[in-house]
Amino acid sequence: MALTLSAEVVTLHTKHPFIIARGGRSAYEVVWARLTDGDGIEGWGEASPSSYYGETAQTVLTTLDTLGEHLPHDPFDLEGAERRFERVVPKNGAARAALSGALHDLVGKRLQQPLWRLWGLDPSRAPSSSFTIGIDTPEKMRQKVTEAADYPILKIKLGTDHDEALLQTIRAATDKPIRVDANAGWTRDRAIAMLPVLKEFGVELLEQPLVPEDIDGVAAVRRASPGIPVVVDESCVVATDIPKVAGAVDGINIKLAKCGSLREALRMIATARAHGLLVMVGCMIETSIGITAAAHFTPLVDVADLDGAALTVDDPFTGARIERGRITLPTGPGLGVARR
Repeated sequence: MALTLSAEVVTLHTKHPFIIARGGRSAYEVVWARLTDGDGIEGWGEASPSSYYGETAQTVLTTLDTLGEHLPHDPFDLEGAERRFERVVPKNGAARAALSGALHDLVGKRLQQPLWRLWGLDPSRAPSSSFTIGIDTPEKMRQKVTEAADYPILKIKLGTDHDEALLQTIRAATDKPIRVDANAGWTRDRAIAMLPVLKEFGVELLEQPLVPEDIDGVAAVRRASPGIPVVVDESCVVATDIPKVAGAVDGINIKLAKCGSLREALRMIATARAHGLLVMVGCMIETSIGITAAAHFTPLVDVADLDGAALTVDDPFTGARIERGRITLPTGPGLGVARR
């Protein structure tokens, strides 16, 4: 069954400039990929490229053009297709994730079942999603907390020289549970010094405190932690990274744009569970296509941060709903995504 591939760039705009320890901006380019089979059934996927991993919308388009020569003859050969994609382009995780999403969407549509049902999952087991508050002025951060009133959990971006003030601003505005992400912005000494501050402000999770390669440092932070779980994101890209970090951390954060496919995400979950780790799913700034693809495996994880589309003002798609933090998976076939 011949498949044809097409792609287009979609520009998303965030309500506020989205600023993390490495900087930020208000406009983000993602790539929408479509696979069409001989019966005219379409499978949709999305690439949300990050310059941190050396990807742009243009590299995604170039990679998709390359991978278009290696599409499976049988769309149900998901495992074989993804192995072949990774062999052809071992990097470029966001581009491969777009094809993975499109293939799974196509298969689900052909079988007329949502992806979570094909995986045998219970959608009611999905954890609540947090809502991210980016680095900003105190006035803007208070405004963002107000705008996130419907979300029961907040995730705060840190990694500055005034993190204590940022936490004070947030805690003065809300008593909700908060998680923090330093985006590799701290030194080892700074991270350890911040631990009692995080405890004081009721932080319930610390994500990626140090640069990705400093696993010994992360282990030291974890040993010093007053019961706050330490989770890594950039330090753990694919399943084979998990044994390297397992003794140093409490958990890992999975992102499709990072790991490269839905099947790799499932492997990461299984590997993390085998090592007794907490499992989180995160996202980039992306449309409901990318968010919904990740949402389908949320019944298997402990922590969710799938607010990437909610941070935008011009998401052109609908899919998984997140209302008051609660993730509701689509019942439509495949990913269950539609154009607005």
